[in-house]
Amino acid sequence: MGEIATSNRQITLFYSSKSVRAKQTLAYAKAKGLKIQEIDILKTKLTGTQLVELAGRLNMALTHLVNQEHPAYISHFKHHNFSTNDWVKMIQHSPEIMKQPIALRGNITILVETPTDIIKI
Repeated sequence: MGEIATSNRQITLFYSSKSVRAKQTLAYAKAKGLKIQEIDILKTKLTGTQLVELAGRLNMALTHLVNQEHPAYISHFKHHNFSTNDWVKMIQHSPEIMKQPIALRGNITILVETPTDIIKI
């Protein structure tokens, strides 16, 4: 059992409050009447276990959970082969580099590419 609690009755949304896509996704979900538990990754520090679990739920390596094109990543980090622990520390130190929003409902987890993706779960 993972550290992230999920429910079939609500969607848990991990997002950055500075993200335009996240704001649009939240607005769309609320307009559709979806029950959302909001977790702003800029205000709530995710644990290493939670980050590894999110990557696992998305069937991706933690490396791919980082937006390596984000200006904060480019200015602070160089492209290297980091360990899982290094990736965790990077995301915790600079949460804005994490790809998001990520939506969870029950056993379903998606990386929201467009705001309307939220209805897929």
